[in-house]
Amino acid sequence: MSLGRGFYRLLGSLVCAIAFFAGVGNASAELIDSEDLGDGVQRLTYRIGPIEVTSGQNRIVYKMVTAEERPPVDGYITAFRPNLVNPDGTIPKSSSIMFHHGVWINLSRRDATSGGMSERFIGTGEEKTEVVFPPGFGYFHKGTDVWLLNHMIHNLTPAEHTLYITYQIDFVPLTSPKAEGMRGVRPIWMDVMNPNPYPVFDTYKGSGGKDGKIVWPYEAKEDPYKDGIKRNLWTVDRDGVLVWSVGHVHTGGLATDLYLNRDGAKYAGPKCPKPRILRKKLKKNAPRSLRSARSKAAVKYRKCLARMPDVEGDRVHLFKSNAHYYEPAGPVSWDMAMRNTRKDWLVQLKAGDTLEVTTTYETKRASWYENMGIAISYMADGTGGKDPYRTRMDYTGPINHRHYSENNDHGGKLPVVGPDPTGLENGPFASDPFVISGYSYGQGDYRLPGAAGRPPVVEKGDTFTFSLSDGDVGNKIWHSLTSCAAPCNRSTGIAYPIADGDFRFDSGQMGVGGAPTVNRTTWTTPANLPVGTHTFFCRIHPLMRGAIRVVPKGSG
Repeated sequence: MSLGRGFYRLLGSLVCAIAFFAGVGNASAELIDSEDLGDGVQRLTYRIGPIEVTSGQNRIVYKMVTAEERPPVDGYITAFRPNLVNPDGTIPKSSSIMFHHGVWINLSRRDATSGGMSERFIGTGEEKTEVVFPPGFGYFHKGTDVWLLNHMIHNLTPAEHTLYITYQIDFVPLTSPKAEGMRGVRPIWMDVMNPNPYPVFDTYKGSGGKDGKIVWPYEAKEDPYKDGIKRNLWTVDRDGVLVWSVGHVHTGGLATDLYLNRDGAKYAGPKCPKPRILRKKLKKNAPRSLRSARSKAAVKYRKCLARMPDVEGDRVHLFKSNAHYYEPAGPVSWDMAMRNTRKDWLVQLKAGDTLEVTTTYETKRASWYENMGIAISYMADGTGGKDPYRTRMDYTGPINHRHYSENNDHGGKLPVVGPDPTGLENGPFASDPFVISGYSYGQGDYRLPGAAGRPPVVEKGDTFTFSLSDGDVGNKIWHSLTSCAAPCNRSTGIAYPIADGDFRFDSGQMGVGGAPTVNRTTWTTPANLPVGTHTFFCRIHPLMRGAIRVVPKGSG
């Protein structure tokens, strides 16, 4: 196959993005397992690596996927299951190593929703979502397609690691009889920040509604689309059928919601007039037969209501991908799985329709930084599917996967990582910037012994300044100062600590080199810190803890 100008235009569109990120990996991969599932279906397991993960790593890497790392022939991918493993095949604890994301990109095709980028066809995050299409559908892969992998491995510790990315593919070769009649799907990547290369946003503690939730982007404090581009909307470019969808959120996320807007469309579903027997007030001495009739009518009425599509004007709800938290403490870690659509979820689309995505985060417990709200969906061209204005589509779908044992280290327990800083004596008054080095906040680190760990002090209205060491900058080790509720000194895990400080502050990921950093190495605290001891942690390396203290004006 000749790649032609189209491929080079697509490849060229990634040059800036690749330069923007940390670098391009050089690891190789191999087919490590092949299984015949019968009926012309192959199960192929690939392994990319070794990947050398540096101390405290949290950067984005692009890696070209070679011909040996994907099916060599034309066919349909019907399932895709990613993972991150040690050299011996075991899975690392996610409290030490987190598979922040992996996105497989087909450079040979143009992305439907991103305005010119190459096609993002598989995506996974720390929840390790599995893609399994309904029977009869698959992502059509040409043996000559060119793939790129965008991965981000988050090392929460100072230790170096050697890891591999694995992905299991269920594949139907085009030569297989099972391939006859199959319909190819293309990814419809719905994202509230589409098509940003690092599509994140922040939600702050106490933001949103009185219910302790925020629906983004519509309840954001400031308009996130000031440039006029509604990034959460996409105009359907041809007739087709939506066949499968699943959401992606970060810690604190509750759901993504997918909607369809069709100009002039109206509700056309079942009519459920309330039976007369339900509208009348039933007397206490009503005969048993009347009570029985009323009960049957109520059941029938509720069943009718349950079949009604959720339509408001010309906007219909297609699916809510709820986050199912295995985490005992609730939505405070990534120990969760999203719900995906049912096998019979086949939604009729028409050219000119508008798809819309929103995401919901809880905001009672903490501030949640660098959130995402993505609904990875797939569409087959042509006719078919159910009319969502006539038939309800947003039934609850199955949980995408079981609880993973690598997420069992929740934290927040004894023994503590250091003393209660609120009970420590005052440290020195702040003067020069405190240098962050060796996974320590310097004088601001209450884990240090003796006088070195006493909280530094400023008078009310003054500030503290922290700076990354040259060594950390050079080694791309990035840190944050993120407020947490005092004493913030319990054991580290995936659910502890969190950004639950009574007075919210956050430095962002201090570092240089593009996303996910804030491209600076120095940060100064707000000048309005209230009197008291303020504790904080590093949300990139939560083993790090610190404390600062504000005293009344004139105390110095």
